[in-house]
Amino acid sequence: MADAPRVTGPASYFPSIEKTYGRPVDEWLALVDARPTEPHGATVAWLKSEHGLGHGHANALVAYARGRRDS
Repeated sequence: MADAPRVTGPASYFPSIEKTYGRPVDEWLALVDARPTEPHGATVAWLKSEHGLGHGHANALVAYARGRRDS
């Protein structure tokens, strides 16, 4: 039996984000999507200061959401 494809990039953080912060990734992505004109770094800083996310988790969420939106 073949192994499932390995998740890479920002989405590789999603299981840890859900486990650490107790909210589904879709909720975090909705928060990011609600700030469409804000620069990437400002949204990362907001997730860190207002929601207590670590930098890597916040950055992964914003990168994924913006990449999905812009593709």
